[in-house]
Amino acid sequence: MSNDGDPETNQSKLLPNQTYQRTARSDRPTEDKELLTWSHDQRQRAAAFTHSDQWRVLRIMGEFVAGFDALAEIGPAVTIFGSARIGEDDPMYAMARAVGAGLATAGFATITGGGPGIMEAANRGAREAGGVSVGANIELPFETGSNRYVTLPLNFRYFFVRKTMFVKYAEGFIIFPGGFGTLDELFESLTLIQTGKLGVFPVVLVGSAFWRGLLDWIEEVLQGEGKIGPTDRAYVTLTDDPATAVQIMVDAFRAKERLRAEQREGRGGESSM
Repeated sequence: MSNDGDPETNQSKLLPNQTYQRTARSDRPTEDKELLTWSHDQRQRAAAFTHSDQWRVLRIMGEFVAGFDALAEIGPAVTIFGSARIGEDDPMYAMARAVGAGLATAGFATITGGGPGIMEAANRGAREAGGVSVGANIELPFETGSNRYVTLPLNFRYFFVRKTMFVKYAEGFIIFPGGFGTLDELFESLTLIQTGKLGVFPVVLVGSAFWRGLLDWIEEVLQGEGKIGPTDRAYVTLTDDPATAVQIMVDAFRAKERLRAEQREGRGGESSM
């Protein structure tokens, strides 16, 4: 008769494990039991720990992992920035919608902050054209929630994690009129390009009436006083045409692909010599 159901008989078949026996000898609960059993004091200490910097590090790491997992296979993408505070009747809304549609037709995903205004318009155009429409939402005291045209929603607590997603998976930036947040994203992208963190990376400003004064100041003051290099202004292209903005992204991506192909062929030629 089989003894498979007899715990004592089965135990006699096992080799001693000093690590596990230490728990039995000390009459301590197992690690699983300690993890799953909560006293009132333990609950309070655990709750307090979730507000510590150590716990925030884990949460930050989790946001990076979730973002990387979600975006790793979306293919070429373009990030679009702009004001959350415009309505559907604003001419820039129609232009951003056209850009989102144009990018989708050209095979690009559209990445935005997932909110209203310009972000909604770009996501809307991308979704209506059958493209991938990413919304990287951020926890704010206002303007919370994703617009209804996002097909791939992401949620972040930390700006720097969200900004990494904007940059890491994009082939370029298209920037519409906006406020402090938009200006922050514009100058951060220019800083990354200027310092060589991004390499060749197209930045297109849409809306001459809105951006011309800023560009004049960059040329006359920043460049004129030597605060930036003589070629730094060339990082930015200004247009009022959605099709032109899309074409700049397409051309830059194709040029980068050709360069990659040439580099692969060069390495292949070297290895065959």
